[in-house]
Amino acid sequence: MTDAAPFRASVLTLYPEMFPGPLGASLAGEALNNGLWSLEARNIRDHGIGRHAKVDDTPAGGGVGMVLRADVLAAAIDAASPAGDMRPRLLMSPRGKVFRQGDAHELVAAGGAVIICGRFEGVDERVIAGRSLQEVSIGDYILSGGELAAMALLDAAVRLIPGVMGKSESGHDESFEHGLLEYPHYTRPRDWEGQSIPEVLIGGDHAKVARWRREQAEALTRERRPDLLDKRGRLV
Repeated sequence: MTDAAPFRASVLTLYPEMFPGPLGASLAGEALNNGLWSLEARNIRDHGIGRHAKVDDTPAGGGVGMVLRADVLAAAIDAASPAGDMRPRLLMSPRGKVFRQGDAHELVAAGGAVIICGRFEGVDERVIAGRSLQEVSIGDYILSGGELAAMALLDAAVRLIPGVMGKSESGHDESFEHGLLEYPHYTRPRDWEGQSIPEVLIGGDHAKVARWRREQAEALTRERRPDLLDKRGRLV
């Protein structure tokens, strides 16, 4: 790996051994080995308090669970992202803005990110404001921690780095790139268990193929993701 990859990801976690995990395989792993991006997993506990490196405490006002301390997390963020580091600071959180395809493109343009993986009941609210953290979610469900969410976010971004996918046009027609879900795909054999490839796809008329794919993408979007459409049924 080169010393200075163009896309830098710093992940702050209590479980650095979880990384690179899936990010070390397939396209992301090959790109990592080839120096197209870099990944460092930093242990928040390195900045813990006292002999036992304490990182959490009971919630103010009472309640179950524990909360990551502001002073500990701030120290970890400052070490990973010193003054002059312009990468966005993202906190994986179920209450955050849902991460979308456009956000993945923005991360690539920003040259990477500092990603904080929450645990327990959450993090002290003061560090979110004090270190300008952007809360990001990958969906309306709860995970045990932010690590898997961070991996999903990074995989979505890394595959967009120039040179990671074999052909630059590979991602052009994917779901969400144009506000639509992707059209259906087919390949050999031509007939399988009584089902045939649509005739338009094997007729050789590229204009008809393009029109069919657009119509299929629009129909799938209306059926499965109406939230991507405006109130008049038009694409947002």
